[in-house]
Amino acid sequence: MKKIIIATHNDGKLAMIKELFPEFRILSLNDLEYFVEPEENGETFEENAIIKAKFYHQNLNEICIADDAGICIPVLNNFPGVRTKRWFDGSDRERNLALLEKVKDFEKVDRKVNFITAIAIAVNDTIIVETEILSGYLADSPRGNNGFGFDEIFELENGKTLAELAFEEKLEISARKKALEKIKKYLE
Repeated sequence: MKKIIIATHNDGKLAMIKELFPEFRILSLNDLEYFVEPEENGETFEENAIIKAKFYHQNLNEICIADDAGICIPVLNNFPGVRTKRWFDGSDRERNLALLEKVKDFEKVDRKVNFITAIAIAVNDTIIVETEILSGYLADSPRGNNGFGFDEIFELENGKTLAELAFEEKLEISARKKALEKIKKYLE
């Protein structure tokens, strides 16, 4: 069984990847004794995903999949963008509440948000990246318990947040899943 290193510590991402790649032995950074991490200093989600995939592929000599993802809020000049995980020092919930505070006076139409996922794969010294986008709105308040990161404040057209969806429902619309499916074709 071929092995793939997933450059993440996030169990939610890992569960999705294991579901989509059942024919591979999937390991995360939590499974390794390798603790050096590259600096994510790219200016785009694609650049950061490539930095991580290339770094782990070269240092571990294994197929590596890495991602960079975040949200862009058009009314705030696409803030927080590539700094999504780094603009606020605190828990996911605290960061989500801080984001909602920034848009609290905006009408729903102006609370549009894009979740952008860039997935890079490094295999045989070749790097390929795919990007997908899921659009929605920032909710008025956090809702739901199924998910991680921004799921509790990312509201879909149907009024539900990503965290209010069952795993299977979320998987059907996931930008990460769509990008991973494109990446998987390079392994076939």
